[in-house]
Amino acid sequence: MHPDRIQPAPGQESVWDYPRPPRTESVGEKVKVVFGGVTIAYTSRAKRVLETSHPPVFYLPPGDVRMEFLTPTDRTSYCEWKGRAVYYDIHTKDEITGEEKAERAAAWSYPSPTRSFEEIKDYVAFYPSKMDACWVGGEKVRAQEGDFYGGWITSKVVGPFKGAPGTWGW
Repeated sequence: MHPDRIQPAPGQESVWDYPRPPRTESVGEKVKVVFGGVTIAYTSRAKRVLETSHPPVFYLPPGDVRMEFLTPTDRTSYCEWKGRAVYYDIHTKDEITGEEKAERAAAWSYPSPTRSFEEIKDYVAFYPSKMDACWVGGEKVRAQEGDFYGGWITSKVVGPFKGAPGTWGW
C-alpha cells in the first residue's frame, strides 16, 4: 500500500493524478541538461511523459541535443507503453578546464515507439541523477530516487513518488 497522496498547493500537480496508461504533453518552458561542464541539451520543444506515481520524464528533440557527446550502447529495455528503448553513454570534455567526464547508460530514447508515443520518436531522455544538473523553466530539478524511471522532480510536482526502495509494490 502506498502512502497517502500529498495534496497539491495552487500551481502544483500530484503524480497520483497522472494517468495510467501514461500520456505525453508538450512543455512550454525551457529545458537544459548540463554534464561535465558542457550544456548537452537546451530546448523549448521538450515533451514530458506523465504516469501515475512517477515524476515526469522529460524528452528532448534530437536537434536540440548535442548528439556528438552521446554514444549508442548495446543496452535496451522494454516499456509496455512506449516500446523498446535504446541507451547512450555520455562523454564530454569541459570547455574551460579540459577535464574529461563519462557516464554509462545516462540517456535513452525510443527509435520505434508504439503508436501512442510516436511524438517522442528519437527524442532523448536523461537521468538527472547522472547529470551535473537538469533545469526546467530555470529551476534545477531533483532526481527521482532509484534510476529505473529517471523522473525529474520540480517544486511543481508532489508525491509520494515511486522509485525508492520499498515502493516497487505500489
